[in-house]
Amino acid sequence: MLGVKPFLLLASRAEDEAADDEYAAFLRVTGLAPERLHRVRMEAGPLPALELDDYAGVFVGGGPFDSSDPDERKSSTQRRVEAELRPLLDEIVARDFPFLGACYGIGTLGVHQGGVIDRTYAEPIGAVPISLTAAGLADPVLAGMPEQFDAFVGHKEACRVLPPSAVLLAGSPACPVQMFRIKTNLYATQFHPELDVAGIVTRVRIYQNAGYFPPAELGNLVDRLQTAVVTEPPRILANFVARYS
Repeated sequence: MLGVKPFLLLASRAEDEAADDEYAAFLRVTGLAPERLHRVRMEAGPLPALELDDYAGVFVGGGPFDSSDPDERKSSTQRRVEAELRPLLDEIVARDFPFLGACYGIGTLGVHQGGVIDRTYAEPIGAVPISLTAAGLADPVLAGMPEQFDAFVGHKEACRVLPPSAVLLAGSPACPVQMFRIKTNLYATQFHPELDVAGIVTRVRIYQNAGYFPPAELGNLVDRLQTAVVTEPPRILANFVARYS
């Protein structure tokens, strides 16, 4: 497809299995070929020079970083990643450049745009019911989505106060801000639109010692996850790619 620009996935998972599984999930649900989804693992080294004009849009995946942690609790890697991301986000927002951040992405964009990210609305790992707002039902990236659907979550922090310029698109009973839009083309989700049951089971196994749940509960958690029916969220990523390709 000569002349068709690729998308960019900015990733931050240090574990190779988790990073590769996330990349494979984004490929699967977007329908993009590997040459059309360039991945940069931000945790692995300095962010290379990136020209937004080379890309159709930018994804930010989830990861181990909590945006609301004070600087003294952040690792040197997180501080570097955040410092390198800041000017790129400046340009993305200024240009209203197509952007979709999932989980860590909502914290990143939320903080950048003046929202409040803290631990008030943390959610344990599992499938939760997501409800679209009227604005969500009318948004093209959510085209074809039902008003309510289940999605996988698992986060220690969340957006408590929307950025002043943000439009709320979705919420859940325990987390009022599950998705928002800024300007026309900047999106962020608290839930993971890329994850299916196999993907989240892989994640909980890899991150069983990361403080999301007591490690002794791994077996019971996997059993609960296996019964979840999560089919709709990948449509969001497919819609995003279709809209901005």
